[in-house]
Amino acid sequence: MTYSAIKYLLLFVLLPLFSFSQSKLDAFLTPSDTLNTSRRHAVVITETSLAGIALVGLHQLWYADYEQSKLHGINDNKEWLQMDKMGHMFTSYQMGKHGAQLLNWSGVSKKDQLIYGATLGFGFLTTVEILDGYSQEWGFSWGDILANASGTGLYVGQELLWNEQRIALKFSFHQTKYASQRSDKLGEGFFEQVLKDYNGQTYWLSANLYSFFKEKNMPKWLNIAVGYGADGMLTGTKDIDNQLLTNLDRQRQFYLSLDVNLSNIETNSKLLRTFLDVFNMIKIPFPTIEFNKKGCVFHLFYY
Repeated sequence: MTYSAIKYLLLFVLLPLFSFSQSKLDAFLTPSDTLNTSRRHAVVITETSLAGIALVGLHQLWYADYEQSKLHGINDNKEWLQMDKMGHMFTSYQMGKHGAQLLNWSGVSKKDQLIYGATLGFGFLTTVEILDGYSQEWGFSWGDILANASGTGLYVGQELLWNEQRIALKFSFHQTKYASQRSDKLGEGFFEQVLKDYNGQTYWLSANLYSFFKEKNMPKWLNIAVGYGADGMLTGTKDIDNQLLTNLDRQRQFYLSLDVNLSNIETNSKLLRTFLDVFNMIKIPFPTIEFNKKGCVFHLFYY
């Protein structure tokens, strides 16, 4: 459910680009060397407005059809082979990353970028978690909170340690046969399946080789990535009767692949640079080795 935040992540990052003419675009996209209060106010107002709209939309589209309850918790840590927790980490990391970058564009100090920008994802997703806690259908999950904190910590920790993101948390997706078997849970169309079908999602830790081996003359854009996915899931937890009927075998999948760091591709276009930075959240398809409980599988191009 919290994957709805991905749409708003793209929106609040790219929205300001459409308000300016081409002639002013380069100056507009250049980060300020000192605090630019107009930019900071614009960022704060835009993010607050979009977060408010997102929460209202979630309440109307997701929670309104279910009974409300007192704040209560659930333990869903064993569901979906923890793929939902990976989604929380990814969303929190990406929202925090772009929240900090927008404040950097405004000339805000590094300290304030990490305090008020990098925690954007954690704050937004924690609010969504509270909404879950008041819904009879779901509940407040400490496992989700821990995943949110892990995503934020991955960004903040690297900034404190290296002052750069050497290891990025990325995402890829492919459609699977399972969505048609249970479209109410796994999604009916492609975009809904991207958010709901955990069988087709893969989450990657993509490390930039140049950042670690600058003296080796590595290409700045070359990454090596390890991924995690899962397969054979129609429900959150293993249902014995369902397994017997469908003959599905739930399994974890681990991947080793190459990747491209889009943010390190050299370009003189600030507009292209912005788009590359935003879409660097997507893992580029490459030959990939998959490891699962049945053995190894080679994919010529895995996504």
